[in-house]
Amino acid sequence: MTRQAGFPFGQSFVWSPSEEYVRRSRLKRFMDRHGFATYQELLERSTEDIAWFWEAVFEDLGIEFYEPYTQVVDLSRGIQWPRWCVGTKLNIVHNCLDKWMDTPTQNRVAIRWEGEEGAVRLMTYRDLYREVNRVAAALRAAGIGKGDAVGLYMPMVPEVAVALLAIAKVGAIILPLFSGFGAGAVATRLADAEAKALFTADGMFRRGKPVAMKPVADEALAEVPSVEKVIVYRRAGLDVPMTPGRDVWWDDFVADQPAETPTERTDAEDVLMIIYTSGTTGKPKGTVHTHCGFPIKGAQDMAHGFDIQPFDTMFWMTDMGWMMGPWEVFGVTLLGASMLLYDGAPDYPDVDRVWALVERHGVTCLGVAPTFVRAIMPHGEEPVKRHDLSSLRILGSTGEAWNPDPWLWFFHTVGGGKVPIINYSGGTEISGGIVIGNVLTPIKPCAFAGPPPGMAADVVDEQGNPVRGEVGELVVRQPWIGMTRGFWKDPERYIQTYWSRIPNVWVHGDFAAIDEDGQWYILGRSDDTINVAGKRVGPAEVESVLVSHPAVAEAAAVGVPDEVKGQAVVAFVVLQPGYSPSEELRQALRQLVAREMGKPLAPKDVRFVRDIPKTRNAKVMRRVIRAAYLGEPPGDLSALVNPEAVGEIRAAV
Repeated sequence: MTRQAGFPFGQSFVWSPSEEYVRRSRLKRFMDRHGFATYQELLERSTEDIAWFWEAVFEDLGIEFYEPYTQVVDLSRGIQWPRWCVGTKLNIVHNCLDKWMDTPTQNRVAIRWEGEEGAVRLMTYRDLYREVNRVAAALRAAGIGKGDAVGLYMPMVPEVAVALLAIAKVGAIILPLFSGFGAGAVATRLADAEAKALFTADGMFRRGKPVAMKPVADEALAEVPSVEKVIVYRRAGLDVPMTPGRDVWWDDFVADQPAETPTERTDAEDVLMIIYTSGTTGKPKGTVHTHCGFPIKGAQDMAHGFDIQPFDTMFWMTDMGWMMGPWEVFGVTLLGASMLLYDGAPDYPDVDRVWALVERHGVTCLGVAPTFVRAIMPHGEEPVKRHDLSSLRILGSTGEAWNPDPWLWFFHTVGGGKVPIINYSGGTEISGGIVIGNVLTPIKPCAFAGPPPGMAADVVDEQGNPVRGEVGELVVRQPWIGMTRGFWKDPERYIQTYWSRIPNVWVHGDFAAIDEDGQWYILGRSDDTINVAGKRVGPAEVESVLVSHPAVAEAAAVGVPDEVKGQAVVAFVVLQPGYSPSEELRQALRQLVAREMGKPLAPKDVRFVRDIPKTRNAKVMRRVIRAAYLGEPPGDLSALVNPEAVGEIRAAV
């Protein structure tokens, strides 16, 4: 399974922490408080004594419990089924909002918001607390409470954060749904969770045009009789049908509700949220998260990796249906910082929209997907240079493996070569990162410093033995507080997915490598691996070579059956503006891969397309590409942000 790693080894360090980064670092303060001289010492203690570590995190984050816990973690059911914060009561909303009241934080801006049309709103922690209470009281009045699942199918307006926190406040279960889902995807998830209510909107704006959401919700709800109440936020001014007795406008729903209402005293392990992820086969997986799980892991990553502090404003380009949406809301409010929510296209009305948002709102931490950077690079540096980005002190990235050229462009053009890129990779079932960067250790392009504290990650061969300087499987050897509590109503699938390959070891499904300097790399999903005559290659390596050609903006590589070699590489390429498909270019790209990676790994075929199928969180859907190329059923497409790209693949073939 392992082989000598090619890309991205051999890179040099390009960023080292300045005295100012170290001095202000939350991670350094945490290490000093507990007597650790090095980051490695902290990592070792945090995974050897997980109860000590997570209790130290509770203290560091200022987590308040209604009643003391009797045990940090109980592993009596096995490593696969830990119980955390045993015997305590904890509603995470108390820590996100309630505890900030009557402190200076109540007057700090919690949410900055901008709409595509230019509207701007600010909500302080006090404002947010009052609005959450009004919605929570209205939910209770509608008979919605502890254990009831409530869907969130809304654009990125402040009210989506209000609704998310209000659902948790009454002890109900949050069910985040991607705002671009079609009716089938919405119905499947609402029905699986037996949702009792749904928050939605009349519509949203994309590229200056209103896009209806309520009719999609109505179509989905025809298949979900469990939903009794639909709360509709008026965003786009659309005339949409309302079902009497079931549907209510947001303003009418909260009218006359009090700005103070009790927070439900939930058990720490009560279900807080079910986030669905698309499986390679079968129905989407409902990852189960609790009050003392997902938010605490998210906030810890935010504090120790991204160094988010009360004076920071985070803007992560996301949707509430992707885990990074709830991650941002819970993490930022637990830390008493500010977040920017943007509802609109990132390149409308011009390609500089993101940089304008950073300047206007004083963003200090900007999180993007590598795919966004690849798409924006062809427009050059000028749109970036129009804006003062001096507020930025952290750049973040997640969603897909980097290639060196886009990473370096982001580092130099946006960060001026001075701002660290904190690379972040994990997943919905992790509640954050398995690997991450930080502000205390130097950075190489595309790399991670390693696991965050509390994550006993490793890179292993098929037998579970550690490997270094080679590509192996990313695994985790100890439980962590954000670990999903299984899949909703499907515990066997959870065990089969993560725990069935190596005894008592979580196998994540990513290829990874650790270089001679201890830098970590994620090289794509291991189920995307291409095996050419016994030579195993991750698609990210082939793609990195292809995008190094000046004509190539994006690339996706897949393995297809080959009678002689077992598998052969097929590549799909999106060209930069000004370049046209040609047989000459096709051969040049094949020869480039052959020269860089060896002749056996040269693509059997290179096809030119206008777009590549991706999820909202910018993951390239290689299984869909492979199926489309082979003329096979593509499986679940509900997570695609651009389903029309599947037709592009088929047409190219």
